[in-house]
Amino acid sequence: MHPFHWVPGEGERHASPDSRPGGGYPTGMEVTTLCGKELLADNSEFGWLWSTCSACNAEAHRITGSAPAPRSATTRKALP
Repeated sequence: MHPFHWVPGEGERHASPDSRPGGGYPTGMEVTTLCGKELLADNSEFGWLWSTCSACNAEAHRITGSAPAPRSATTRKALP
């Protein structure tokens, strides 16, 4: 188990080391993030679709000792 959990807030998914009451961060709960922000959780259905905070992602990988996955180039296929 990692010492942080992911939480949507302020338009991105962040990682937080804060305790999660009941197994999650309810919407409106103030959390501290690995990127140093204090923000309100937005546990809406769309919040989990937001992009990941790059600073939280980098810190999460540092904590776990893993390298971030390489980003692949996106390609578009022409329609026939």
